[in-house]
Amino acid sequence: MLWVKAFHIVFMVTWFAGLFYLPRLFVYHAMTEDAAGRERFKLMERKLYYGIMAPGAVLTVAFGLWLWLGYDRAGGWLHAKLALVGILVAYHLWCGKLLNDFKNDRNTRSHVWYRWFNEVPVIILVAVVILAVVKPF
Repeated sequence: MLWVKAFHIVFMVTWFAGLFYLPRLFVYHAMTEDAAGRERFKLMERKLYYGIMAPGAVLTVAFGLWLWLGYDRAGGWLHAKLALVGILVAYHLWCGKLLNDFKNDRNTRSHVWYRWFNEVPVIILVAVVILAVVKPF
């Protein structure tokens, strides 16, 4: 089961790398005014979302479920962690919607909004790590 836990952590790190970087790309994309720059960001965003984030998310959840089924399923901390993972999945899907908006040149948000949006996974990561390590309740 330690191998499963190790892979869960590896893919979680991969997923979070994308969750931290994609909104940062959105910041720069929202500031870009030239067509070549916009196309470059579209390519980078698509490759990051589909090539790194989506596989990382799927494998994180898959190995997490494997761990959940193999260990004790009790504890308030676990329920809180699973709720945060659900929020994180929703955030990931929202990133996909924003990616599609940029792809179709329909972005209406400013770079400042994306800077704030970029902070959401940081808060969730801190909470999830504390819940998983400290198990406060």
